[in-house]
Amino acid sequence: MRTARVVGCGAAYYHCMSRVIERRMLLDDGEKERFRIVMRKVAAFAGIEVLTWAALDNHFHLLLHVPERPELSEAEVLRRIRGLYGRVRAANVQIELEALREQGRTAEAEKLLYGFTHRMYDLSEYMKMVMQRFTQSYNRRHGRRGTLWEDRFKSILVEGKADALSTMAAYIDLNAVRVGLAEDPRDYRFCGYGEAAAGEKEARTGIAHIAEVLGQSGGWAVQSRSYRKYLFMQAGTHTKKGQKVREEKIEKVLETGGKLSKAELLQCRVRYFSDGVVLGSKAFVEDVFQEHRGEFGLRRKTGARRPRFGEWGDLCTMRDLRLSPVAVAKAA
Repeated sequence: MRTARVVGCGAAYYHCMSRVIERRMLLDDGEKERFRIVMRKVAAFAGIEVLTWAALDNHFHLLLHVPERPELSEAEVLRRIRGLYGRVRAANVQIELEALREQGRTAEAEKLLYGFTHRMYDLSEYMKMVMQRFTQSYNRRHGRRGTLWEDRFKSILVEGKADALSTMAAYIDLNAVRVGLAEDPRDYRFCGYGEAAAGEKEARTGIAHIAEVLGQSGGWAVQSRSYRKYLFMQAGTHTKKGQKVREEKIEKVLETGGKLSKAELLQCRVRYFSDGVVLGSKAFVEDVFQEHRGEFGLRRKTGARRPRFGEWGDLCTMRDLRLSPVAVAKAA
């Protein structure tokens, strides 16, 4: 049964992910780079900030900040159309708007603009555009037809405070490390931290946003050190030499129902981060539950659920996952 998608009120943060159909390993380095370009271009159009991300061989993760919808000037809307659809499309829209207004058909002109603006500052529209545009591009290059993705995307509402947001960011940036594609996320260019380390402006802006939530102001050099310190404070060192020892230790803890440290949790595949519906403090999850009370059964009295198998501190989720919520990470 599908879980209802929970959308925050006003500005909100989300972890979104999707897998390739049948979990096939179709995303080589060239496809990951094309995905990055599509993701960034659509984000600029939609007014959505990608804080960090990761693309693996058969799935992707995005940590998104969706601001409240502002009033946009027509010039700004046309600029965004030009960025995503090209100069010719933007020029044609402008010509059509002018013609409609000259004919007194102002309602039709507004409807034309709305065809673009309603897709801005909207999580579902953003994900739909990214996934569809990448699928169309992939299918053209590979002579295939049909959907590329396994199902509708998953999303989890994340509290915009240090513990929840930075834990989710670290989990996403450490994806390649967990599955053995890199020993340091800085060396994996298909994640937000690796992209930022390579000098990409948009990626640095996203990491800086996370660093600011952690309380670190200043320029990129200061904020990157702060984020890196947090990343490795949480995750410890990730060398191939110690990987087997860590996996055996983690499996033993899971088998006995024990609790993992935050560092050990981030070395695992954690379903709470993709299927938990909401991640944040107990107070945050309870507030979201009350806002969406009608989407849950009458027998349910509270929203917050304590995740199992780890030292989670104050972090809670909306769902109490019972089937393998935490497992040793396997190769993508």
